[in-house]
Amino acid sequence: MIDFSKLDKIIHEKGRLSIMTLLVSRAEPWAFQDLKQQLDMSDGNLITHLRTLDTAGYLKTEKHTGDGRPQTTYWLSKTGKKAFDGYLSILEKILDIGR
Repeated sequence: MIDFSKLDKIIHEKGRLSIMTLLVSRAEPWAFQDLKQQLDMSDGNLITHLRTLDTAGYLKTEKHTGDGRPQTTYWLSKTGKKAFDGYLSILEKILDIGR
């Protein structure tokens, strides 16, 4: 049987799952504004989820300053990628049972 307690509660929340899915979907970092647009989240909601993921060690960030507005980019850390792979593994087991 599946041990549902092993589902990563940090990733399992809808907003954070959406962020993790976008971050894993491409090799290049995502800019804050691009994440915001893709996910249709408010600044406050997005930054709260990003902070939670960052505190868990799932993200890498880089702040860019230069001409115009500062920009922060995000991508998955090795820890984040491993956590996401584990999360997907449990979901695959759930899907297998449901089929």
